[in-house]
Amino acid sequence: MEQSVLLKRVGHLTLVEPNPVLVEQAKQRAESVQNRIADQITDFAGSMWFVYIHIIWFGCWIGFGIEKYPYGLLTMIVSLEAIFLSTFVMISQNRADAKRQVIANQQWQTVKEEDKQNEELLELSNQILELTQAIHKFTSPQASNQFGGSDDSGVRQAPAHEGPRSPDSHRAA
Repeated sequence: MEQSVLLKRVGHLTLVEPNPVLVEQAKQRAESVQNRIADQITDFAGSMWFVYIHIIWFGCWIGFGIEKYPYGLLTMIVSLEAIFLSTFVMISQNRADAKRQVIANQQWQTVKEEDKQNEELLELSNQILELTQAIHKFTSPQASNQFGGSDDSGVRQAPAHEGPRSPDSHRAA
């Protein structure tokens, strides 16, 4: 099936790129002649051309006096048309339900994949937390005292000296 026809079938969506699952569903639907005919009838019956044709038809039927009031034949024709159109409306609703089901299935698959990714991210976060805690234990004041000490913030400091040294004190030592 041609890409433009498929895009027309899923064109009511406001996506920049059509959902590939819907494109595949439209391809499968287009394989059936019955579905293509039902789609064309539904498209036409849902258009303003359908309304205009019926206005002209009813106007001519009554205006040219094809039958006398109470218009029994016209009533029967319109009733039969309504029966068939209601069937096509149901077909259209079934098609819309099938599209919604395809999208729901795809969204459920996405939710399951995101859940798996979230679990992996939580595991990585726990590993990072464990490593961070191990680093904090290693760099705690007790462990760092032997390497020069640290202040309360955990920042390492140089060993303390007895007093200020002058440049001459180096020469004396």
